[in-house]
Amino acid sequence: MRIRIPATAKAILDALHTRGFEAYIVGGCVRDSILGRVPADWDITTNAKPEEVRRIFSRTVDTGIKHGTVTVLVGSRQHEVTTYRIDGKYTDGRHPDSVTYTPSLTEDLKRRDFTINAMAYNEEDGLVDLFGGMDDLQRKLIRCVGNPLERFSEDALRILRAVRLSAQLNFSIDDDTLSGISILAHTLSRISAERICTELIKLICSSHPEYLKVAYETGITRVILPEFNEMMRTPQNNPHHMYDVGTHTLVSMMKISPEKNLRLTMLLHDVGKPSCRTTDERGIDHFVGHAEAGTEIAGKVLHRLKLDNATIQTVTTLIRYHDCRVLPQERQVRRLISRTGPELFHDLIRIQEADTLAQSEYHRDDKLGTILRVEKIGEKIIREKQPVSVKDLAVTGRDLMDAGIPEGPEVGRILRAALDEVLDDPAKNTREYIIRLARKMAGR
Repeated sequence: MRIRIPATAKAILDALHTRGFEAYIVGGCVRDSILGRVPADWDITTNAKPEEVRRIFSRTVDTGIKHGTVTVLVGSRQHEVTTYRIDGKYTDGRHPDSVTYTPSLTEDLKRRDFTINAMAYNEEDGLVDLFGGMDDLQRKLIRCVGNPLERFSEDALRILRAVRLSAQLNFSIDDDTLSGISILAHTLSRISAERICTELIKLICSSHPEYLKVAYETGITRVILPEFNEMMRTPQNNPHHMYDVGTHTLVSMMKISPEKNLRLTMLLHDVGKPSCRTTDERGIDHFVGHAEAGTEIAGKVLHRLKLDNATIQTVTTLIRYHDCRVLPQERQVRRLISRTGPELFHDLIRIQEADTLAQSEYHRDDKLGTILRVEKIGEKIIREKQPVSVKDLAVTGRDLMDAGIPEGPEVGRILRAALDEVLDDPAKNTREYIIRLARKMAGR
């Protein structure tokens, strides 16, 4: 087997070899190269100590010096170079208390999480595979190196990472590894929200977001996303649906492109349904107000996961209006765009399509046809730059004050009233009409 190593990584390997050190590319880059995927990073492991690495290379950064990692810069590329090590105890379930450098590549590979990530390679020695990683790649299997309970006790995030990798690679999880996940899933409570969020987003933005169900079945979501457990337990006895809320959510994520904001929206778009569910005398479930309730709950979830404010604002806006189904009429579509803003209109259309595709076939074609017509009308409105917000009006607050309207809340009230009329009839968006409306409203 031969792996094409980028010139920058090869330069580091060659420099280390020239000075008598062992060095290999290691981990995910080896795995992805074998699978024909493009590695995101090319990490290197070596028996050279960090201080020796720093002496060899002129441009280095001590990114993880405590754990033996030095980042080496070659041109514009960065590569993490880590000394062979043996990890000490993980008393916090996240990081080793100490590391001991070792001259043994075997000892270094033994501490890694999964067999498919515990392979090393260089052009001189070829593939070093001590734990059956190649066999597991061929079997499409995620399996811990050694005892799963030991690996997961060392770093609980590996529990979620196993499911994330299975989703990204479409691999199954080894039975013993799966059992270890179920036993120790509760220890994820010790992991920071930021680390949880990173893995969760990678999972739901993978080609198989439905693998989140494995996280539910093994107890992971009970710790990191209990709201999803509630959705999985909430039925939808309604002609428009054929799945419970949780399964509908999984299917809807599969029906939309793997963009972070879109997948997060689909993950949480119905998070308000469990608290809003009512059942009528015919046994049909209803979820009145679930979009509004879901907006509030989703905001709390996203804050808990430490997502940035821009993401939270975008996702909660899309959730608030995901069930706002308007008729394909310009007046109604303008009002919808006014609520979301033109920048989110196309995302909302994608959200509504995915939501519909994850429902039953009851009137599905009619619903999708309406969404398509609404989209075309919306594109026309946006293309023609029709007024959809106060800033699009033919007058400003200053114009109203110059026309005699006193400065204060009355100006804002008049502008909003003017927009309400202009959304129904854009022809009214003239200075003359709005000034006349303002004077009438002000009693002048």
